[in-house]
Amino acid sequence: MFSKHKTLGEFIIENQTEFRYSTGELSKLINAIRLAAKVVNHEVNKAGLVDILGTAGDTNIQGENQQKLDVLANEKFIQTLKNREIVCGIASEEEDDFISINSQDENHQNKYVVLIDPLDGSSNIDVNVSVGTIFSVYRRVTPVGTPVTLEDFLQPGKNQVAAGYIIYGTSTMLVYTTGHGVNGFTLNPAIGTFYLSHPNMQFPETGKIYSVNEGNYIHFPQGVKDYIKYCQKEEGDRPYTSRYIGSLVSDFHRNMIKGGIYLYPKSSKAQKGKLRLLYECNPMAFLAEQANGKASDGFKRIMEIQPTELHERVPFFCGSKKMVERAEEFMSDS
Repeated sequence: MFSKHKTLGEFIIENQTEFRYSTGELSKLINAIRLAAKVVNHEVNKAGLVDILGTAGDTNIQGENQQKLDVLANEKFIQTLKNREIVCGIASEEEDDFISINSQDENHQNKYVVLIDPLDGSSNIDVNVSVGTIFSVYRRVTPVGTPVTLEDFLQPGKNQVAAGYIIYGTSTMLVYTTGHGVNGFTLNPAIGTFYLSHPNMQFPETGKIYSVNEGNYIHFPQGVKDYIKYCQKEEGDRPYTSRYIGSLVSDFHRNMIKGGIYLYPKSSKAQKGKLRLLYECNPMAFLAEQANGKASDGFKRIMEIQPTELHERVPFFCGSKKMVERAEEFMSDS
C-alpha cells in the first residue's frame, strides 16, 4: 500500500528549498528525529514483554511521576540529537534545565535548538493507549559558535521553524510542519521506512467533537463551563460528541482529521493551566495554524505569548477554527 508514496527522506530532500535557511542542517535534524522515533516506537511496542512498564521511581521538574518509558524516550531522543552534532541545544520536559551541546568541532555552526516532550501521555502506556512525542525547533538568537543560553529557548511560538509529533498507535505516524502546511508519514514496520500517507493535512472549519477532562468541571472557569453546556445542548448540529483520551497527541490527531476542539483550561487546581507552553502548546499551535486550525489560551493567540521560564504552563484551546472562536466568545462573555 505504501509503494506509491514518497518516503520521508525523499520528501525532505524535495522540499529543502522551502526552508528559510537552506543549509541542509534542518533536514538532518528532522532525519535525526525520524531515527529516534523508530527506536522509541520499537520500545513502545515491546511494552508488556519487557520491564519498561510502570513508574521509574523518580519525579520530573514538574513534580510528576516519571514512567520508565519517559526516561527511555528522553534518553533516546537526546542521545540521537547529540550524536548527530546538528543542534546546539536541547530542552526536554523531563530535564530540569536545558542542555548545551558543545560540538567536537570548535568551529561548529549549529544554528538550531530543539524543545521536546519525549513521551506525551506516558501514563497511558500501562493500558495500551496511544502515546506520542512532541517536538519544536527554533533558530538560536545568540551568536553561532557560542554556548546556548536560556534566551535561545524562551522564544515565542511564532519564531518556530519546525514542529511536529510522532503518534505511537495502531500505526506509527510522524506529522510535521516547517511553515508550509502539515504532512503526515506512516511507518511501514516491515522495512522501517516512513511514507507520505497524509499530505496537506487540514482541520475542518468546524467539527462535532469536544475533548476536555470533564472530571475537572467543577474547577473550570465559568466561560469553559458555559461552553461545555453549549456543546451538550441539543440544538442545530449539536449536541457534540465528547472524546477525551488524555494523550494530547492522540486527541489533537483525531480532531485534526475529524474536526473538533481540545480544551485544557486553567482551573482552581491549576491556576496557570497544566500543559507546557514550550514543549506542548507552541508546537501544537504551529501545526494547528498550518492546518487551517486555531490555538489560543482562551483569549489570545498561543504563538504570541512571550515565555518567561522553561517549564511555563498555559491554558490551551486548540482545534477547528470556528469551534475555538466560539469557545473564546464564551470566555470573553464570562
